[in-house]
Amino acid sequence: MIPAATAASFLLVVVLGAMSPGPDFVVVTRSALTGGRRAGIAAGLGIALGVFAWVVAIALGVAAVLTASAVAFTVVKLVGAAYLVFLGVKAWLAVRRGDYRDLGEDEHKDPLKAAAAFRQGLFTNLLNPKVAVYFLALLPQFLPADGSTLQTLELAAIATAGTVLWFVTLAVVVGALKKVFRSGRVRRGLDAVLGSLLVALGLKVAAGTA
Repeated sequence: MIPAATAASFLLVVVLGAMSPGPDFVVVTRSALTGGRRAGIAAGLGIALGVFAWVVAIALGVAAVLTASAVAFTVVKLVGAAYLVFLGVKAWLAVRRGDYRDLGEDEHKDPLKAAAAFRQGLFTNLLNPKVAVYFLALLPQFLPADGSTLQTLELAAIATAGTVLWFVTLAVVVGALKKVFRSGRVRRGLDAVLGSLLVALGLKVAAGTA
């Protein structure tokens, strides 16, 4: 078993890492704005599942193979970059269509479904090999020299819990602030900004493979 103090320290580091701005942050924020609290939480749960999958992959040695292969690493990065650009372009298309109206008690005309938000969160995380690199560097700092696969899986569970903690909190806060963004004009501006951020992040990832 992982000592309680070690588990608490690892949880803190994971939460702080999750809080750093990046694709996951943007996806959860936009999901909460376009689909409400439920969609934002679903996106966060998808991201958390991606984190769990990466840490399990590390325990099985799969992530080590990926990061050791420049070709495989580049392919995953490019696919991930394309997916981020795809999400950004979807936001831009929503802006261009102008399907916005001032929101009263009704929700958005075509709100983002929780299942779709979950998939977006999951794919955004799984298609980001930097997550594997991050945990490959982080896990040895919290595992004993003779650490077992079971202890790695314990850390995977802690990493998942920390990710859920942060992104559910973010989704709840953004979902509550959605009431502030009832104006169609404001929503259109937010979609333009968040879409641009997703495209910029995707292009940055793609450029990093050159």
